[in-house]
Amino acid sequence: MTDNRVKGWVFDIQRYSINDGPGIRTTVFFKGCPLRCLWCDNPESQRSAPEMLFFEPACARCYRCLETCTSGATTVAADSSIQIDRQKCTACGRCVEVCLNQARALSGKLITAHEVLDVVRKDSLFYSNSGGGLTVSGGEPFYQPEFLKEVLRLCQEHGIHTAVETCGYARWSVVQGVLDHIDLFLFDVKHLDPETHLRLTGVDNTLILDNLRRIASRGKELILRAPLIPNCNDGPEELAALANLARELGIKRIDIVPYHRLGERKYNRLGRTYQMEGVAQYTEEAAERVKSGLAESGLDVRVA
Repeated sequence: MTDNRVKGWVFDIQRYSINDGPGIRTTVFFKGCPLRCLWCDNPESQRSAPEMLFFEPACARCYRCLETCTSGATTVAADSSIQIDRQKCTACGRCVEVCLNQARALSGKLITAHEVLDVVRKDSLFYSNSGGGLTVSGGEPFYQPEFLKEVLRLCQEHGIHTAVETCGYARWSVVQGVLDHIDLFLFDVKHLDPETHLRLTGVDNTLILDNLRRIASRGKELILRAPLIPNCNDGPEELAALANLARELGIKRIDIVPYHRLGERKYNRLGRTYQMEGVAQYTEEAAERVKSGLAESGLDVRVA
């Protein structure tokens, strides 16, 4: 039976995506993630609750936000600039509503699974012609399992291909409960050494790799997605281990995701420190070298 009350937190819905699975897709980004990857380019996805982003260069210093803030989070510094105490901010959105220059925005919206479906169905024709569909990303989609299940179920009910991009860090019972509604897994593999994985992401990878093996054993379509982080997981030994894992599990395709700094400004807008300061982005040539090296193992390797 359809339940119109199933709701969840999303922070973005991106139409006409071409890098989140086959064909033209609509990617729905869920909020909430158990990992804290040093290079995360969607820091607004990490916390499950809404967050306020402050675009300081756009601030006109009209102080309307100061007048409307009831939590005491907004104050004025000696140089007349606006200061935000993130511990006090409740992300109520009042300051966003009164801001004259759109210097503030809320990241995170509570919507129903049917509202997601309404957006996704707008591009049904593109899915049919390109072999595309819906991709749920994040954050971590399994962080909101009931919402995820209902979104996927509704899309499948309407003949829409479903893909889930996941870090794999969830109880197997949670993954298993959604398994039948997922046509394709885009499974992130960040590092194969448990201690290094813990250092880079805040959790070890025991549960992640166990889930990956369980999913592969059930014959689900799988694409491994591997972020390439300089001096973290892009050495010859790490890449060889990744190729061996793919062959072991019968996975034919790996998408490599070269490190970039496109999300750096988001940290400032959230009042956080960017952990990868000074790390150079991957060049196109360097990414192609990694691609060629992995492809020698007989894998279908693509740069996302």
